[in-house]
Amino acid sequence: MTLANNNKQRIALFLALLFHISGAIGMLFTPYRQWFIDNTPLNLVLMAALLVYTQDGKNTSFWLFAVLCFITGITVEIIGVNTGYLFGDYAYGNVMGMKVYNVPLLIGITWFTTIFCAGIIMHSISIWVMQKMAGAPQPSKAVQFFSFVTDAALLATLFDWVMEPVAIELQFWQWVPAGEIPLFNYICWLAISAGLLTVFRLMKFRKDNLFAVHLLIIQLLFFLVLQTFL
Repeated sequence: MTLANNNKQRIALFLALLFHISGAIGMLFTPYRQWFIDNTPLNLVLMAALLVYTQDGKNTSFWLFAVLCFITGITVEIIGVNTGYLFGDYAYGNVMGMKVYNVPLLIGITWFTTIFCAGIIMHSISIWVMQKMAGAPQPSKAVQFFSFVTDAALLATLFDWVMEPVAIELQFWQWVPAGEIPLFNYICWLAISAGLLTVFRLMKFRKDNLFAVHLLIIQLLFFLVLQTFL
């Protein structure tokens, strides 16, 4: 990691901590809860921008993957919201801003953020495991590939599982019947995440963005705190 990127990582980590800690405090302990909720889009856009800012070597493959996640996320959500064929019966509120076919455009950004962070984390873990196994018999390339995609997709689905109750409480979206999150939602999350993470594994771009690791951990802790105290 270069000195310049190290500084970027520190700036991004500081901003992510600042926004999520102040957001949690604002929603839980101040009379300005609605103001913090209404500014959720700013937080989502900033976090995605920080991921791009901290990414070294932003080549064509990186941008193609980001666009693929955005378009895929929007497309599957449009199908889900308007037909119920994916995820289940649900509808988005107005918190997340402008919509296309009843789906906020920001959802495409959140799909990119979640999938990219999950992929980076599992890629980092995979490298660490391979280093620890140096000199020992190595799993086949196929086993490594399958393990990566499965584990990263499970991580992305876990993130959705932690986020769902908070998102409902803050009226980002609602399920029908109210409050009942269907198992089908998580099955769809797992399958779609696995597809995108297969592409992540195959595409050639830098996968050592430490901020992506920090961001998913921060967001998981953020939603766990809100889930506990809201």
